[in-house]
Amino acid sequence: MLPILAAVLAFITIGGLGWVLVGGDDSSRQAVKRAETLGQKKTANAGRAAAASTPEARRKQILTQLQDAERLERKARATMASKLRHAGLSITLRTFYIWNAAIGVIGLILTLLVGLNPILALGVGVALGVGLPRWVVGFMAKRRMKKFSLEFPNAVDVIVRGIKSGLPVHECFKIIARESPAPLGPEFQKLVEGLGVGLTLEQSLERMYDRLPTPELRFFTIVIAIQQKTGGNLAEALGNLSTVLRARRMMGEKIKALSSEALASAAIIGCLPPGVMIMVTVTTPAYMMLLFTDPRGQFMLLGAALWMATGVFVMKKMISFKF
Repeated sequence: MLPILAAVLAFITIGGLGWVLVGGDDSSRQAVKRAETLGQKKTANAGRAAAASTPEARRKQILTQLQDAERLERKARATMASKLRHAGLSITLRTFYIWNAAIGVIGLILTLLVGLNPILALGVGVALGVGLPRWVVGFMAKRRMKKFSLEFPNAVDVIVRGIKSGLPVHECFKIIARESPAPLGPEFQKLVEGLGVGLTLEQSLERMYDRLPTPELRFFTIVIAIQQKTGGNLAEALGNLSTVLRARRMMGEKIKALSSEALASAAIIGCLPPGVMIMVTVTTPAYMMLLFTDPRGQFMLLGAALWMATGVFVMKKMISFKF
């Protein structure tokens, strides 16, 4: 029995050694297969890289980044804290809401002292406390972003000239921060300070965009990001960007000129009813004072104000063009 078991074990041992040394896939063949697999992966990666470097792929990449930028811009303009940053105000949300409540209470007290109906006085107080501060903040934010957009092509030209003359981009940012007017200069000063404390250029530009979400700044961020990933002539890319920004500005002015007639018509239509009411009140006060003293007249005035506000809002949407 023992000789049979020893013979079986010897057979299994010899067969296993033979399979390792002769049969199956040897190490050299496995190495060849691994090399082929690695070569296929490298070929696929090279194909993807070549496809990514084609003009069509670049256009798709830029389109995707622009769509992401538009989504981020809508999100950045949604909250009240973001609007305060856009307006350049350093107050907190709590302080802003306290000011809202104070303005609303003052408006309510003044309208009650005038003798207005308590319900209408409450409506006026709510409108002043909620609507007026938000309108002021929105107006300040739009004016600040408009000033930034007007001066931004000049800043891009400064960077282009600095790069062509041999200056690093960081020094160009310092020149813009030192010589440009507000809000462009202070914002680039914050950009330089962020780079000085260790932030990357992309992070610093994202923070600037959070404070001023303008399309011009987003285009600049996209150009910088693409240049860092793919390389190339940064001066040429920024020069083309400056040309595009100025052409975009000229197109906006042309749209405003073509739509000026609609703007004038909307202004006349919106100002006509209040103007007629004021003139009638001045000429025949007894005829119009019933609207202010009688409760029914007060409610009629409230309804007229709501309808006028709706009409002005609709006309504004009709003559507002996005480009």
